[in-house]
Amino acid sequence: MLGRILKGRRAGEEHLAWNLPQLRGPETVALTSRDFGDGGDIPPEHHARHVGGRDVSPHLAWTAVPAGTAQLLLVVEDVDIPLGRPAVHCLALVDPAVGHLDPGALGRRHPGPGVRVLRSTVGRGYHGPGPIKGHGPHRYVFQLFALGSALPGAPDARPRAVLSAVDAPVVGRGRLTGVVER
Repeated sequence: MLGRILKGRRAGEEHLAWNLPQLRGPETVALTSRDFGDGGDIPPEHHARHVGGRDVSPHLAWTAVPAGTAQLLLVVEDVDIPLGRPAVHCLALVDPAVGHLDPGALGRRHPGPGVRVLRSTVGRGYHGPGPIKGHGPHRYVFQLFALGSALPGAPDARPRAVLSAVDAPVVGRGRLTGVVER
């Protein structure tokens, strides 16, 4: 019932990290997953536990990052949540020498090699999709930004504060969208 009441309310793509002025850059990185294709359904094992999933982050891979990449910033957002801005389901820093993430590599307790999980809207690490039942399809946008310099210090701020603090040039970026409907 709640999903039907809120059906017309959506955060909107214009509020994605992808559209922040400081995160604009050339779209030279192809981001893919062997678990789902761009625009495809995210398999249930990658959904949130409260909706029957396992909360395991999906496999992600990308083409070679541009020369001059000091750090990768991965942002996963639900663009269709009925709030004023997308919910950040995962925020992580990845060493540019890493070329892919195995399933579960974005876990809070045991992140993969070269991965540092930061605070998301809910907590640290990957939080799988769990949209409101009956609200319609939700798009989860996986965004990878190749930064020209590393983020200073150890950012432990809320996701929007971390994203706003990025002042390194974005030397490349890519995105992948998965869908979940309950």
